[in-house]
Amino acid sequence: MTYQPFNLSGKVALVTGGNRGIGLGMAMAMAQAGADIAIWGTNDANNEKAVAELSATGVKAASWKVNVADEQAVDDAMADTLATMGRVDSVFANAGIGKLGGSFAEMDTQAYRDVLAVNLDGVFFTLRAAARHMVERAKAGDPGGSLVGIASLAAIEGAARNQHYAATKGAVISMMKSIAVEHARYGVRANSILPGWIATDMTAGAQGNEKFEQNVIPRVPAKRWGQPEDFGGMAVYLTSDASSYHSGDLFVIDGAYSIF
Repeated sequence: MTYQPFNLSGKVALVTGGNRGIGLGMAMAMAQAGADIAIWGTNDANNEKAVAELSATGVKAASWKVNVADEQAVDDAMADTLATMGRVDSVFANAGIGKLGGSFAEMDTQAYRDVLAVNLDGVFFTLRAAARHMVERAKAGDPGGSLVGIASLAAIEGAARNQHYAATKGAVISMMKSIAVEHARYGVRANSILPGWIATDMTAGAQGNEKFEQNVIPRVPAKRWGQPEDFGGMAVYLTSDASSYHSGDLFVIDGAYSIF
């Protein structure tokens, strides 16, 4: 029998913020590996476009309009996702926002609260709902599952004028480690992914900025911006059975920027 660790046929992956950027890059790779895909996003048009692209790979794909900062909306969406998809084997808590709040001394409190609501509360609500499903399934004799929090290099490096964003991403790492320890008995693993400088809508202001392109991107040993598809292989690995004993880890995907 041929070893096929990255064949995701029969698995279902849920990606929040999965209708564009890193989320869609991960979703597309998992779909091409055979997984059915559930997308949560806040824009109907982007959701529909993503579902069409994912469905073209031959898998089942569906989307839900969900504000992950809304606890009840998350619980309702998870129930509907499970009813539609049958199960969820991996969840990528990827939905996140950035919001300029000024220097730390003058940082706008509402910007701080808005970023925390999506980037931290949203991850908590999403993964808590997923953990309930996976624990219940394990107790019924079907253990296993993968929970992934999308953090950032901002969690482990100083991010000037971005203390609110950095705080959420650092918290995600701690949350994932705690989830990993508590849920290992159910066969559920939990890991974090830390993107570096990736060409997405969130970094649109820096892309094409002459000063940034001259001062920052040349410091990336890979000598380029990261792309959403650069996260596909990691998503496939973390959903696959090949990662069944890999938990509590941090995966830095930054073209070696953070160690240079």
